[in-house]
Amino acid sequence: MQERTLAIIKPDCMQKNCEGKVLNHLLEKGFKIVGMKMVRLNKQTAGEFYAVHKGRPFYEELVEFMTESPVIVLALQKENAVASLREVIGATDPAEAAEGTIRKLYAESKGRNTIHASDSPENAQIELGFFFSNKELIENGLLQ
Repeated sequence: MQERTLAIIKPDCMQKNCEGKVLNHLLEKGFKIVGMKMVRLNKQTAGEFYAVHKGRPFYEELVEFMTESPVIVLALQKENAVASLREVIGATDPAEAAEGTIRKLYAESKGRNTIHASDSPENAQIELGFFFSNKELIENGLLQ
């Protein structure tokens, strides 16, 4: 079954000009891009998006990091997109990520880990709605 999920190419990736490589990696793994935009998060928006982590030791650092530079927000579609994207990006800590995963290839550390991905189909819907309206998402992906 086709499913949609959210990915965010994070500031560390943007600062290293690796966003094209990450986008290509996702396309090569069969994801269709059904929505994409570059945004500059402010502390309020980043704080709202990561509110689930509020109160955790890394929350303030995460919000600060996500506001360092623009990010690319992606709505991706594929069969079992959420689980597939989690596999393609690899473990949060790049030292523990499998060879060939996005984080193993491009991430600097557990905190500066190149890409965000929704962790469940339910959260994917919430996160997609945070960044995209339905009219911003296309039906079958950019490449037919």
